[in-house]
Amino acid sequence: MIERLGLETTQLPTTGSSMVTLLAVGLPLLLGVVGAVYRPTTRSWPAVLVSLLALLPLLVLMRLVVTHGTQAWSLELGGLTLYWRANGLTLLLLLLTQLLVLASAAYAPSYLRVVVQARGKGQVWLWPLMGLLASSLSVIWLAADLLALYIGLELMGLSAVGLMLLPGRIEALTAGMRYLLLALIGSLAFLLGVALLLGTWGRLDLAGLASAVEPGPVLWVAMALLSAGLLLKAAVFPLHAWLAPVHGSAWTPVSALHAALVIKASFFIALQLWLVLTPGAVAAAWVVGVMGAAAVVWGGLLAWRADKLKDVVAWSTVSQLGYLLIGFPLLIGTAPAVAGIAWNGIWLQLLAHSLAKAAMFLAVGNLMLATGELRVSGLAGASRRFPLALLSFGIAAISLVGLPPSAGFTAKWLLLHAALAAGQWPWLVVLAAGTLLSAAYVFRVFRYSFVEDVELEEYEPVPLKMDLIALILALASLLLGLTAAWPLALLAMSGGAP
Repeated sequence: MIERLGLETTQLPTTGSSMVTLLAVGLPLLLGVVGAVYRPTTRSWPAVLVSLLALLPLLVLMRLVVTHGTQAWSLELGGLTLYWRANGLTLLLLLLTQLLVLASAAYAPSYLRVVVQARGKGQVWLWPLMGLLASSLSVIWLAADLLALYIGLELMGLSAVGLMLLPGRIEALTAGMRYLLLALIGSLAFLLGVALLLGTWGRLDLAGLASAVEPGPVLWVAMALLSAGLLLKAAVFPLHAWLAPVHGSAWTPVSALHAALVIKASFFIALQLWLVLTPGAVAAAWVVGVMGAAAVVWGGLLAWRADKLKDVVAWSTVSQLGYLLIGFPLLIGTAPAVAGIAWNGIWLQLLAHSLAKAAMFLAVGNLMLATGELRVSGLAGASRRFPLALLSFGIAAISLVGLPPSAGFTAKWLLLHAALAAGQWPWLVVLAAGTLLSAAYVFRVFRYSFVEDVELEEYEPVPLKMDLIALILALASLLLGLTAAWPLALLAMSGGAP
């Protein structure tokens, strides 16, 4: 599977590809400059312009990869060498990152003008931290060595914590500092694992480590440290308890970015390391798969029983992440044909969930602002008063539940196919249980929303732009299922020619 990651390629980098990639990583930082000139509460077009500008080098890089194959190169920094690569998978993740940052940055001005706590100084740092988050995520998608991955991981964690602290309220500071502490523990475990690998085999590039590492106690301890740190950052069951409190106090566009992108970056690094360093660890992969199965069920139950709207969406994230973890036993130790199907299902599930979850957080944020209610039971009458926000929530839910023709349905169908082909029957039960639980917590929200025998209370509709951004993301998660051939074609690009 290492060739699917773009780490093994005989293709020489095309002239100018390194400069284009640096622009793709660096241009989102312009959001910081924009934030210094225009506060996010004034207007959204500067952030939209910068985000669209950051898409241009991605389109150029995509043309290079489609035409010439995977692009791989190294960057010398004194005595250090950082390795980079761009292939179909990294392009999809880069494009997803820029689109979600664009949507969140455009959503923020109208949101902050409505939210009371935005009167503080925290709003000044929203766009700069969003830009730093986008750049650090881009580093993670492109990095091909452990040092660059660690740099990207730390920058991502610090910017995510900073975004969580922006509301400035006591509960936000408490949850944010707890998140910072856990993120530092995860980083320490990851760094210790990197140190073990470097001290034993003397290199950090993933392609070199793939051929140098040998099974043994050192490798197992290093992988245990690396995996523990990353799974903690990804809120994987049973390391998930910090997630809901963090989202409960964060601003809505921040929650959308965190659930859609931040925890996925940790998963991306973990899966990459397993495929590169321990491609034969079948028993350990099954342990991760069981953790994923538990996450699907437990997260779904917590979402079903949650009283607060944001908690429903947050615990749903824990559940949906479990589907990605099921990919470990389907990729490791299975036949190439099975692994290929699972590979497509995993990344399509990640794309579908990211779009749907961002849309769902924005839709829930709109409902909370309009009704002034934080609880699910407070949505009585919402179907009549806020149909657009509820429509966005419902369309996003189609993908999360896994109903056709959404991308969530296509992804789960591929995972189901891979499980059947591999003879791994337990995952069929997990997929079925997860679908039923997802439907349960989604229809619970709709049950309260369609209660009509309530008195009409005062409410304040949100600006139309906020509803439209949520709706566009929800429709994207739905339409991605109809156009799944395009991302799957990009994923099929290996380390050589396309």
